[in-house]
Amino acid sequence: MFKNIFRGLKAYGGTFKLIGELGLWKYFGIPILISIITAALIGFAAYAWSDNIGAFISKAWVWEWGSETFRAISDVVGGILVVVVGLILYKHIILALSAPFMSPVSEKIEAHLLGQKLEHRNTGFWAQLWRGVRINGRNLIMELFLSVPIIIFGFIPVIGFLSTILLFLVQSYYAGFGNMDYTLERHFEVTKSVRFVKNYSGVAIGNGMVFMLMLLVPVIGIILVLPLSVTAASTETVRLLKESNSLTITEIKQESSEG
Repeated sequence: MFKNIFRGLKAYGGTFKLIGELGLWKYFGIPILISIITAALIGFAAYAWSDNIGAFISKAWVWEWGSETFRAISDVVGGILVVVVGLILYKHIILALSAPFMSPVSEKIEAHLLGQKLEHRNTGFWAQLWRGVRINGRNLIMELFLSVPIIIFGFIPVIGFLSTILLFLVQSYYAGFGNMDYTLERHFEVTKSVRFVKNYSGVAIGNGMVFMLMLLVPVIGIILVLPLSVTAASTETVRLLKESNSLTITEIKQESSEG
């Protein structure tokens, strides 16, 4: 597990160079715009709803004594819920909507790394978009299902601080999952892709950890998060596919002989 997490982290090395070398920046324009708009909408919604959520939670306390203290706690809980749910929604929205634009990026990286023409599943723009919605819709449900009890666990004295670490790992896993699927969608159906990522969950976590940390960097983070994380995930996923003999080669064609 820890070895694979390190692999996911290490894959970020040289991403800027690879993007420039393959001329990939032009593919990231629309995904970056999607990222900025989604972040802005969720940010405005979080600001507007956080007090309302705190007020709703505070209604659970029906006694007069301690009501002010409980309301203060409710506001904190409401803020945490807004941040956690906001990050989850942001992540899956941009990963889903960016699928048709990120799949070609992943394919170019794959061709560059292997220097070979591979047999792929025949997918187009709408198929890639639908695949992105399916995968990230599934992951959204799973992540919410796991996050709610983890947040509740956070209020247990002494050991509650562990919930922050667990939430970060869960969010990282599903972020890395979405990034890896841009490569996997050409090779596997959804069920096989889910199984593949589970087998290499450490790589997904490592990739997603940087993804999540980048979101803490104002403005620059939401601009660069997709280009860097998708490039890193694509390079490592191609290596994993090769190591597991999951690539079907139809024609060996070294880049040096092309032209």
